Amino acid sequence: MAEIAELTAAVREFSQERDWEQFHDPKSLVLALVGEVGELAELFQWVPAADAVDRFAAPDRRARAAEEMADVLVYLVRLADVLGVDLGAAARAKLADSHRRFPAADHRGVAPHKP
Repeated sequence: MAEIAELTAAVREFSQERDWEQFHDPKSLVLALVGEVGELAELFQWVPAADAVDRFAAPDRRARAAEEMADVLVYLVRLADVLGVDLGAAARAKLADSHRRFPAADHRGVAPHKP
């Protein structure tokens, strides 16, 4: 996943150029991430679930959602970088674990739940 590594380097460079690394402790990054997820959630707050895909097909709404998703991704990538987490490897490991825990034959069309 070279793309994640390239994005990580670009975000790190952006932070270094502005001397913002001093503000990028894990707690602050998590709080910023939560704030951005909240802004994304706000876009969908009163949109009926059945209408969400159609409503966000409109270019202006899609662009707003993309902006907020990008903010979430940037903070997540920065957090992973600060903590020394290989986000691509972690995601692949999590997906492999999910394949093991939720075999398609047993879970097709069934939402997972905790016992």
